Amino acid sequence: MFSGSIPALVTPFRDGSFDEDAFRQLVDWQIESGSKALVPCGTTGENSTLSNAEHHRVIEVCVEQAAGRVPIIAGCGSNDTMNALLHMTFSKKCGASAALVVAPYYNKPSQAGILAHFSYLAEHNDLPIILYNVPGRTVTDIAPETVCELAKRYPENIVGIKDASGDLSRVVDHRMGISKDFCQLSGDDELALPANAAGASGCISVTANVAPKLCADFQQACVENDIARARELNDLLYPLHYAMFEDSSPGPVKYALSRVHDWMTDEVRLPLVPCSEPARKAVDAALENAGLI
Repeated sequence: MFSGSIPALVTPFRDGSFDEDAFRQLVDWQIESGSKALVPCGTTGENSTLSNAEHHRVIEVCVEQAAGRVPIIAGCGSNDTMNALLHMTFSKKCGASAALVVAPYYNKPSQAGILAHFSYLAEHNDLPIILYNVPGRTVTDIAPETVCELAKRYPENIVGIKDASGDLSRVVDHRMGISKDFCQLSGDDELALPANAAGASGCISVTANVAPKLCADFQQACVENDIARARELNDLLYPLHYAMFEDSSPGPVKYALSRVHDWMTDEVRLPLVPCSEPARKAVDAALENAGLI
């Protein structure tokens, strides 16, 4: 259902408010550069500091500006099942193609709780769900057995996973335990190459915010099984993948975007602060290495 380079979009701010004009320009640039889908209001979109009204407006603008050119995978995750359902209901109404739903964070539910959370969402809204497993942020880990059980119970509703566990063996675990139609997307840019080799179909990417064409070309090389070209592009992007996390994300990627486009600021919301000087130097060096500045 989804494949290729899929940026987890930043949410631009200017003077504390959602910068809608900059976001529309970002959406257009991403699509023109070859991104295959867009994710508003994910982790990189600072969804945790958006009010529900802001959250919904960002999704609405993304769907409107994309105008059917690429699918929109709306970030709908919450540690409150009812709030996640609220986001899904809005996203379906405004035309999103799917929901990216992170494992409940902070609450630390058991695997039975995770199963109940996603089951409730699948049973109360028919917007396709892409599970999002990022235990480094949520503490909660969606075990492969739970992923397989959810996909088997709700094959029409739970259609894929963004896996940022860092465990490449899970790509094979999921592939062996679920229908071949289940969509696996890397959640770690630096692991996208081996993940694709293991059976993933693309990456929900931070780096693609600032290097959309290079990321799209890399994914296309993987599709074409041109390993030499994929490796060449991966090497070019590799320093940038790590520079994006030299400080709390999305500080570095917003700084990188501000270096590439004058319509983007590096403004983040508290408790995040703009990235440090050492992080800026790492980002600048990585941008130069990739030929982006």
